[in-house]
Amino acid sequence: MELIENHPFDELRQGDSASLVRTLSRRDIELFAAVSGDVNPTHVDEEFAASDLFHQVIGHGMWGGALISTVLGTQLPGPGTVYVNQSLQFHRPVGVGDTVAVSVKVVGKIAQTRHVILDCLATNQAGELVITGTAEVIAPVEKISRPRMAVPEVAVLEKGRLYRRLLEGAQRLPAVSTAVVHPVDALSLAGAVAAAREKLIVPVFIGPEARIRAAAKQAGLDLSPYEIISTEHSAEAARQAVALARAGGVQALMKGALHTDEMMRAVIDGAGGLRTARRISHVFAVDVPGYARPLLITDAAINVRPTLEHKRDIVQNAIDLGRAIGISQPKVALLSAVETVTSTIPSTLDAAALCKMADRGQISGGIVDGPLAFDNAISETAARAKGIVSPLAGRADILVVPDIEAGNMLVKQLEYLAGAEISGIVLGARVPIMLTSRADGVSARLGSCAIAALLHGQRAAANS
Repeated sequence: MELIENHPFDELRQGDSASLVRTLSRRDIELFAAVSGDVNPTHVDEEFAASDLFHQVIGHGMWGGALISTVLGTQLPGPGTVYVNQSLQFHRPVGVGDTVAVSVKVVGKIAQTRHVILDCLATNQAGELVITGTAEVIAPVEKISRPRMAVPEVAVLEKGRLYRRLLEGAQRLPAVSTAVVHPVDALSLAGAVAAAREKLIVPVFIGPEARIRAAAKQAGLDLSPYEIISTEHSAEAARQAVALARAGGVQALMKGALHTDEMMRAVIDGAGGLRTARRISHVFAVDVPGYARPLLITDAAINVRPTLEHKRDIVQNAIDLGRAIGISQPKVALLSAVETVTSTIPSTLDAAALCKMADRGQISGGIVDGPLAFDNAISETAARAKGIVSPLAGRADILVVPDIEAGNMLVKQLEYLAGAEISGIVLGARVPIMLTSRADGVSARLGSCAIAALLHGQRAAANS
């Protein structure tokens, strides 16, 4: 076991020195920013840094200072050292990929107080000065030799990556006229108004006007720029929103503070609803910080126990959404408990049939494979360990669950255990439907609006 040892005061001599070498990575900058809270855009914003003094992202100056502290605390004098004073001069920046050599050298001792003065120096790979200065410490009295503690593994998880990309894409398109159904609470109104301010939607609020205005007053929101269509209750609001969409008055729907089944009852109504030849299904757009790509999960909200024919449409709807948000050929994993086709697990039979449908052109625009267990769909390591050969093993863009129970549990596990951010959209109807949860925050509602705008843009382009 590697030991970490110190040099007590009595052992130290003039000229004793110690050093270390580190190469600055982008991860180092992110970790330092996370720990210190220093998110100066010079260090973390590439666009800003490109126009700043040094024309590139640079490391925090105190990252180099922390390396000096590392030498003092772990090498010279080492464990038991107490900082008293530090004076540093910063001569030039350290960029990503620069290698810094840090050294300290004893230049003075004060016996009465056990204070030690050390010169500090940091140079880059070109031998240029980065930092110079002095440190004053109290050196330990006793010899210390202990096992070196392993540094904890730290993962840098970037939340909101998918949503930022969706917003950037959607903001390049015209805002989508959207009926916001029964928005009688502050959260529904705040999400819609925020989306309007981001130029994603043009909201039309449909519901009891007095309740809508009361909620807006409570939330401090100005509704004067927006149209309000007054109804007596939520069921009428849903019917009027659907009728408006059928007539071409709006291009999308957004659920407010009403139950999903009440909203969808109006959507699927045989006489005046928004059905098409395609089965209506729901897709969650999931931004998982630890997963390298956007993840779409379907269907975890509408189809309880879909048949094979229903699943064909569910898969096609999800592929169309994947293409709309910028995935040129979405990789679709048909999930089950195992990777082999077996008659005792019906979802494996459906997966095999869906793969053949994709081969015969009944499903198009994506790569479809299954049955696959969840781990093999999202982890290349797991797939290799199990000998799974698949064009999408570990790289799935779309996860198709066997039924609503499996999907609901999977999505909520990702949200509450993996820190994922979730947005939802209903597909297969005449217009996109933002089926947000009453518990969803503004960011989730913005994500849903961005998806709706991208879907509408895709359809408009296809019809032009």
